[in-house]
Amino acid sequence: QVQLVESGGGLVQAGGSLRLSCAASGRTFSSFAMGWFRQAPGREREFVAAITWGRTNIYYANSVKGRFSISKDDAKNTVHLQMNSLKTEDTAVYYCAAADSGMALNDRKSYDYWGQGTQVTVSS
Repeated sequence: QVQLVESGGGLVQAGGSLRLSCAASGRTFSSFAMGWFRQAPGREREFVAAITWGRTNIYYANSVKGRFSISKDDAKNTVHLQMNSLKTEDTAVYYCAAADSGMALNDRKSYDYWGQGTQVTVSS
């Protein structure tokens, strides 16, 4: 059983930065592709960023490209999401997810394991 625990969420003003972390346990972390999704109230859960197990491919949603950066530390079983130049529309619960396959990583159905989420609130 894989467990994912997110941390680092909080309240920040527009233009500020936050760094989310996701700690994984239960299986060999380095074999997973990892992703971040977010869900705002009344909206579908949407893709934010993903990184393949060998860091050979990194993907971002257009809405965060140039502002967010995903990274993976296999030695610490942790994936990070650095979020800069935050906007009010980035307000959401952010979820970490792990996928056994490296395919279609922008699709939430590709992921096998999910964390509980961490709230990010960006104020104007």
